[in-house]
Amino acid sequence: MDRIQAMEVFSRVAELGSFSRAAEQLNLPPATVTNAVQALEKHIGVRLLQRTTRKVTLTDEGISYLDRCTRLLAEFEDVDTLFQRDQLQPRGVIRVDLPERLAHTVVIPALPDFFAQYPNLRIKLSATDRFVDLIGEAVDCVVRAGPLSDSSLVARRIGSMEQINCAAKSYLDRHGRPQTLGDLQHHMVVNYFSSRTGRDLGWEYLEDGELRFLKLPGQISVASSEAYLAACIAGLGLIQAPRFGLEELLESGAVEEVLPDFKPAPLPVSVVYAHNKHLSPRVRVFVDWVAKLLAARYA
Repeated sequence: MDRIQAMEVFSRVAELGSFSRAAEQLNLPPATVTNAVQALEKHIGVRLLQRTTRKVTLTDEGISYLDRCTRLLAEFEDVDTLFQRDQLQPRGVIRVDLPERLAHTVVIPALPDFFAQYPNLRIKLSATDRFVDLIGEAVDCVVRAGPLSDSSLVARRIGSMEQINCAAKSYLDRHGRPQTLGDLQHHMVVNYFSSRTGRDLGWEYLEDGELRFLKLPGQISVASSEAYLAACIAGLGLIQAPRFGLEELLESGAVEEVLPDFKPAPLPVSVVYAHNKHLSPRVRVFVDWVAKLLAARYA
């Protein structure tokens, strides 16, 4: 078995946490999988996997090696397909990161249609609201809502999401419904803090087309859109969130919009990927698909 094949075997064992499951997926004898990983470890001179009777885990060296393997195998895969005439059925793994609520409510429910079009693709999806280092974490593309500052990346603008001010009915029944900006000083907010800086992002609003900010009291700060909404529903304070995804709560009356004349600025929605003149077919088809999916909602 050559080095590239051995790296593929190692990557699959690491992904599945099992030699036997990797052998089954790769359609190889278990002994072949074990020997391939052992030969790789012998060649580079370090142990990559920690084996016990119950599970297989990566060593510290294995984590670093897997990261390099992932990038190299993706490059080899892209080179193999670069000059193929038939790009309609790309194959391989796409590593994607999406905002938490967007993943749960929009993208994941639509993935069966994507796989029906591209059955030879696999997606490794993380759903987070934190900053993701595309290069360092070997992620092919991310979808982000909000302004983007990293000029080394390509951002494909899709549209924007309207944002509103709102709170749970239970909270407003206890504390009253603010009618003016001045009323906010007597209310609590659920703060959202940046995963990069740890700072609360502040309460924003548009006035005469100009973006302004207020610092308001709050008892809880979160860094997850799901936690943000959950804190609102629990009656912990006012939030600012995209209207999309809140429709059922608004219609039921569980959550109410407040201060409609002082809404925050719309959030731009973008698909972001590393600057690469030869974007691989597997990534290109996903970028095109998710852009079309989201543009239908946010354009």
